[in-house]
Amino acid sequence: MFIRPRRGLSHQHVGSVHGADADMAIANARDLYTRRGDPVSIWVVRSDAVRASSPGEKDPFFSNGADKPYRYPQMYVPLNEADAHDE
Repeated sequence: MFIRPRRGLSHQHVGSVHGADADMAIANARDLYTRRGDPVSIWVVRSDAVRASSPGEKDPFFSNGADKPYRYPQMYVPLNEADAHDE
């Protein structure tokens, strides 16, 4: 179950609900997870429709990130330090 708390933010996983059908699941989600705050929308997804990687797949699945160091902030010099090096 996912809730989008405010406009402009992404949906966030907040928990699990059960229902006999999709409408009941949405109603249960509303009753359980929207008491506080002002959510914009709710997503419910059947658990058998979710595909996730397993922790055992971690190394082969995510290994391509190591050969792309430009994705990590440590590879960049902050702008205020870059100006000092140029002088």
